Amino acid sequence: MPLSDAEPIRVLVVDDQSMIRAGFAALLEAHEGITVVGTADDGVGIAEVVRRTRPDVVLMDIRMPKVNGLDATRTIMRMPGTGPKVIILTTFDADEYVFSALRAGASGFLLKDSPPEELTHAVRVVAAGEALLSPKITRALIADYAARPMRPSAPDATLGALTDRELDVMRLVAGGRSNAEIATELFLAEQTVKTHVSRILSKLGLRDRTQMVVCAYESGLVRAGG
Repeated sequence: MPLSDAEPIRVLVVDDQSMIRAGFAALLEAHEGITVVGTADDGVGIAEVVRRTRPDVVLMDIRMPKVNGLDATRTIMRMPGTGPKVIILTTFDADEYVFSALRAGASGFLLKDSPPEELTHAVRVVAAGEALLSPKITRALIADYAARPMRPSAPDATLGALTDRELDVMRLVAGGRSNAEIATELFLAEQTVKTHVSRILSKLGLRDRTQMVVCAYESGLVRAGG
């Protein structure tokens, strides 16, 4: 559930490099409405850290020496109740683990060399319940699917519960459109688009828009270059 304006966004920073942890924490603390509730240098014991600090968003390094960000993300997603959203931090725009992390339940990803304003924007977007799909990584995601064997042209039975309109909305979400852009393209009210998105997520058992994009490609609803 999106946070109210009165509640600060609680952030946990997980990275094995102390300077990066300190830098991200200082940057986030300098912005009103965001508070860093803890840091960790590895994914070891991440469930206990999350229980203790109760973050809304976890900034998760993907490459750590003992328990990497992929396994730590899976652990968080398995925790009972409504847990925090995870943003994957990576040095590489085509990191081999990024796609697996998205499937594991991460809400998005951020390059470590992104401008400071992108970090705070990412935290606010994910805390509000949206997904973070930067154009650079989205292109890498599409390229990954383009390199795979051709999928059937018709979507598989996974999407059988969706209406035609919901399929239209899902295709546009997979194309990187915002709710406002989808509303304009389909001649709908933006609130109606939000309702369609919520119903798609519920019907398919998906966590957020990021997983919806992955599902759209894996089901054959959308094909790279299509």
